[in-house]
Amino acid sequence: MSSPESSTAPSRFYDRLQHAGIEPDDSEEVRLNKSLLMLATGMASVAIMVWVTIYSFLGPQFSINVPLAFQLLLVGNMLFYIRSRNFDFFRVSQLGLFLFLPFVAQWSGGTIITTSGILLWALLAPVGAILCIGVRQSVGWFIAWVVLTALSGAVDYYLADSLIASRITVPIRTTIVFFALNFISISTIIYMLLRLSIAEKRKVQESLEEAHQQVRIEQGRSEKLLLNILPGSIADRLKNSNQTIADGFADVTVMFADIVNFTQVAANMSPSQVFAMLNRIFSAFDELAEQYGLEKIKTIGDAYMVAGGLNEEVDDYSAAIADMAVAMRDLLRRDFSVNASHLEVRFGIGTGPIVAGVLGKKKFIYDLWGDTVNIASRITSEGVPGMIQCDTMTYHRLAKNFDFHEPQTIYLKGKGNMTVYRLIGRKGATDDEES
Repeated sequence: MSSPESSTAPSRFYDRLQHAGIEPDDSEEVRLNKSLLMLATGMASVAIMVWVTIYSFLGPQFSINVPLAFQLLLVGNMLFYIRSRNFDFFRVSQLGLFLFLPFVAQWSGGTIITTSGILLWALLAPVGAILCIGVRQSVGWFIAWVVLTALSGAVDYYLADSLIASRITVPIRTTIVFFALNFISISTIIYMLLRLSIAEKRKVQESLEEAHQQVRIEQGRSEKLLLNILPGSIADRLKNSNQTIADGFADVTVMFADIVNFTQVAANMSPSQVFAMLNRIFSAFDELAEQYGLEKIKTIGDAYMVAGGLNEEVDDYSAAIADMAVAMRDLLRRDFSVNASHLEVRFGIGTGPIVAGVLGKKKFIYDLWGDTVNIASRITSEGVPGMIQCDTMTYHRLAKNFDFHEPQTIYLKGKGNMTVYRLIGRKGATDDEES
């Protein structure tokens, strides 16, 4: 029974052949090229030893100097490469030996028949060129093999009688054995090279597919993150163009929601508690914005900004803004899992033209500017807890479907006196919080 060490010896030899001469910084393609050429050299050397051994038992007193020289040249060139690390020289010179030495062996030993088709070994050169150099570069190697084979055939055709007469005749049985041996050996080596090449390239392909899948996953995460920062249409434009993004909108409804007395409440809380409180509230607001098809613009400290009319998801975006404001107000009054600190919010809504765009190239943000934004912000700061205040334009949009308190005149810095309307809710609502 063979020991474990002896049973694994061929596999260890095979692995060493594959990895000999490979550098840590080699690309996958270069690694494969080196493995294939080293494997071809090793298997050819083993086959030559077997060939010489069998021939010494079956054949006549035929000189084995040429095959031994072939083996020594192959191994010597391989050792020189391992020492010099010059792979470009090694693959050209080794393929050259594979190409020419079988023909030298045939010419020194007789005809194609008497040498049992030894020139088949030269096929390793064009096959190796395909695998280790490239498809285009292999054409010249194949043409050289064809020319040398045709030349050998022509010489044998015209000079066969004189060649046979001048040399020792090889027994037909020996010739048949070595024909079979040469066919089997060269076929085995070519099969092993192709098998290794395809297997390694399949591994590379699987690795590339896995990497591509990871890229797709990361791209999806990046897309999701980008869409959490920017509206979808703006995100697409930002990805596909380096131009400045700035758009004018003739009619947009903007709402600010500002937490009342936030500074005083936060003063008695730890930073993590403050963050958790704001995160619960603003996350609930985000869900409402998505529900009503509106665009969250940003949070500014303890204030939340949302707009309607920037996309085509909602036709009556002013009404959607009003519905969201009522839903936000009611949520904070009823759901104390979200509003554990019993905070109150004041709201301000304005409608009119705005400019929207992306500022900067790093850590960019999508923002809105214009008089409409200023009015919505200022009537928010002038409001009272739980009150939803609207400008005149918004009121006229909503008056048909929403109830309002009597209009009030307030003073806004930089704008003077302005009439505002305090929104109660949808007409006919049973839960009239403000009546």
